Amino acid sequence: MLAAAACGGRGSTKQQAQDLTGGDPAKGKEAIGRYGCGACHTIPGIKDANATIGPPLDNIASRQILGGHLQNTPANMARWIQHPQQIDPKNAMPELGVTDDDAHNIVAFLYTLK
Repeated sequence: MLAAAACGGRGSTKQQAQDLTGGDPAKGKEAIGRYGCGACHTIPGIKDANATIGPPLDNIASRQILGGHLQNTPANMARWIQHPQQIDPKNAMPELGVTDDDAHNIVAFLYTLK
């Protein structure tokens, strides 16, 4: 599913990500800044997001697995963003109280990173 959506197709990368996730990449970019994701991750397109605590998020849309446990789908990425400790209590990513809307928008932005 992800590979088909990530390869070719019509429209811009932003439009493809929006269609696939139902979120808004521009709002997701803003939410990433608000939640401070760049304090732990390197994230292309996010000012000052060049940290190395968590994995870099470049090409995240092309990866098959998230957090070492989940198939890379928009729903699983939103789950991971909202509740990483429920999925893997031993990982370093904190629960940040990400709302459903923010999670979908963040996923939309991250799905532009191919």
